[in-house]
Amino acid sequence: MSRFARVHGKKLPGGVYKVLNRQVGKAQQAYDMIQDGDRVAVGISGGKDSFTLMWILQERLSRIPVKYHLQGIHIDPGFDDTSATEIARYCEEMGYPLRVEKTDFGLKAHSEENRENPCFLCSRLRRQRLFELAQEMGCPKIALGHHKDDLIETLFLNMCYTGEIATMKPLQEFFGGEMTVIRPLAYTDEKTISTFARAMNMPEIKNACPSSGVSKRAEIKQLLEGLYKQNPKIRGNLFRSMSRVKTDYLLK
Repeated sequence: MSRFARVHGKKLPGGVYKVLNRQVGKAQQAYDMIQDGDRVAVGISGGKDSFTLMWILQERLSRIPVKYHLQGIHIDPGFDDTSATEIARYCEEMGYPLRVEKTDFGLKAHSEENRENPCFLCSRLRRQRLFELAQEMGCPKIALGHHKDDLIETLFLNMCYTGEIATMKPLQEFFGGEMTVIRPLAYTDEKTISTFARAMNMPEIKNACPSSGVSKRAEIKQLLEGLYKQNPKIRGNLFRSMSRVKTDYLLK
């Protein structure tokens, strides 16, 4: 057991921890996500995904030869004053360095002046500010908590609503390689993360966004869950299909 876990008086939840650690290690090895000496900004939303991501990246530092620096960043969309406070309190308890950036992006995205999808605009504004802050803090890599199910849902969102076959990549360079986004949970499904977060008593911070649970992504998630119930192999097949594209059998 790592020193990090003992300090906080928690026993690692054996089975699910092994699965999580193995899958994060597999993603790291497949994409060479983090190298020795890297400064990595970790997007902290306050959800189970970002808290699990920060935990496992911090915990791995105690037992792998690659050493890197982590810097948490929370972009507060401005819906309330409590979420950011709770996130900051938890990160302080866990010893995570955190920068909180207050914005009005969520309010702006849901205002009458916005003619775009509120989720799209809010996400774009938060992502832009996250890139700016990471660059200011000397972190050319940004780790985000997107997991396997997020990648599958994004594939379906793009096909259904933009007419494109595309998803989020586990490692993606921007601005000619000046900034790199990594997704160490790309091989981990949401159920594993939920089980781990509960076992570690991670806080459940309420999402104050008025679009939470009623977005297009939520509709796609519900559609996919119906498919998974019919055949549990579908999730794995969908995920593998994104790296087995037969372009000869697509329209031109």
